[in-house]
Parts: sequence; C-alpha cells; structure tokens
Amino acid sequence: MSDREQGWLARLKNGLARTRAGIIGLLSTSRIDEALFEQLESALVSADTGVPAAQELLQRVRARLQRQDAPTAETVRAALREELVALLAPCERILALPAARPCVVMIAGVNGSGKTTSIGKLAHWFAGNRYKVLLAAGDTFRAAAREQLQIWGQRNGVEVISQASGDPAAVIFDAVAAARARSVDVLIADTAGRLPTQTHLMEELKRIKRAIGKGQDGAPHEVLLVVDGTNGQNVLAQVRAFDQAIGLTGLIVTKLDGTAKGGVIAALARERRERPIPILFLGVGERPQDLQPFSAADFAEALVGT
Repeated sequence: MSDREQGWLARLKNGLARTRAGIIGLLSTSRIDEALFEQLESALVSADTGVPAAQELLQRVRARLQRQDAPTAETVRAALREELVALLAPCERILALPAARPCVVMIAGVNGSGKTTSIGKLAHWFAGNRYKVLLAAGDTFRAAAREQLQIWGQRNGVEVISQASGDPAAVIFDAVAAARARSVDVLIADTAGRLPTQTHLMEELKRIKRAIGKGQDGAPHEVLLVVDGTNGQNVLAQVRAFDQAIGLTGLIVTKLDGTAKGGVIAALARERRERPIPILFLGVGERPQDLQPFSAADFAEALVGT
C-alpha cells in the first residue's frame, strides 16, 4: 500500500474511531457469553447498521465460534471483521470506462449530501488516471453550485460547461455534444439536489437521463447517487427512491471523516443483496484526494479494528 493510500486509510479510521472504540471496548472482556453478543448488537445498531444487518452478522459470528474450542475476544473480533468483509464484498466495483467515448457519468443526490464537492474530487481522480474530463453544471437553480463546480474545474484543469439559467436537461444535452466534439474521455454531469418526495423534481431527473441518451447512444454509462454517511438509515430510503426513478449503477458515500458512524454501509449491502448497488467511492475529507475507491476489507478494518 502506498503512503497516500495509508494516509487515506488512516483518515477513514479516524472518521470511524468512535464506532471502532465502542466495539473494541466491548471485546476487552474475557467472557464470551450471550450478554456480550447483546451488547455487540446494540453497538452495531447504534452505528447505523440497522437491526437486520446486526443480527445477521452476529449469527454468522456465533456459527464460526461454535467450530472453535475456546473462543476469545480476539477471535470474536476477527470473525466479525471477516463476516463484515463477506457482506460488503459484493458492493465492491472498480469504476472502469467503457470503450465508447465519452463515458457519461450522471450524478444525483439530495440537498447537502456533498454532491458538487464529490464531482470535483471525482474529476481529480479521473484526471489523475490521465483521462480528459469535462464537467456539466446541470444544477441551474443554485448559482453557488455552478461557482463551486467552476472552482473545482480550475483546481483540476478541467473545463466546465455551464449556463446562468435554463433547462438542466438542455444544458447537459449540450455538454454531451461538446464532449463528443472535443474528444473527451469522461463527462461528469451535475444535477440539482432534490428530495425523493419532490415528485416533479424526480421526474425532471428522468428527463435529464433521457436527454443524455438522446445526445449519445447508451449514455449515461454511470448513474451515481451521492449519499451523506451521517444520515444513517435515511440513506436506505434515498437509494430506493433514486434507484426506482433513474436506475442507479453506483454510490458515493461522503462525510465519513466527521460524525458518521459508518454502519449504514452494512445496512445497504444487506438490503441490496439480491441486486447490489456498488459502493464505488468513499469520501473522508475536503481535499481532492480524499475520495477513494471503496474496499470492503479496508472499511471493515476501520469499523471494527484489525
């Protein structure tokens, strides 16, 4: 692991330190009994895993321990970490570009989820992998969003297509044409933040997606939802609603460097087991490099310890 990756993992561990400390504290006991498992379940639920995911994880841990003669607190923690990795592994996917260019990435999210900042970091990530990137400022309602995207574009040496006002579907349609004309590798299209209950705005998202498809066959190639890791179980309802509306291909989980408890990722993995929605990136800070691909093993280590 590179120094940069180690530094990022350290920030993730720092962000989830409270959850990890609570679990490690419980496992400092020498008694492995039902009371311990009840306390562990409470700790996991408090960390936003939800009751179903917490109970399933601990049932699997119990099954592992039954095959051991003298389980210890350390073997309990190792089993919990391994079961968490097994639960989360189906959500791992590396974001790979299709052969067709440009690859169009449509971004959605509720207000305040960190969407525009994540787009800037995502542009940095693509540019760091030597792809030519173009940004489309499809949030035509909030002037600050366009300005923020312009700042990120300047930081990354990436051009931004924007208009002071107008129809967001038209703006992004024009951006697709510009991306094709300029031989761009990746077009990242921002959209205005909206709540799933705002029916007319969810319909607008569908219209934006259709406009992208008219601009380029097969696009958008990725439809990503940015979710705030501090929102806990509310994230599940957001994912359901946006997936139903526009067919999500992946998630970006932000703000895992602050008050996030982290367990909602386990809840997402369990709920979507039959058709996992990949967690493509985690955000752990404000710097461009603080968005990194999701690793089930790294996340499990940060949540419950080594």
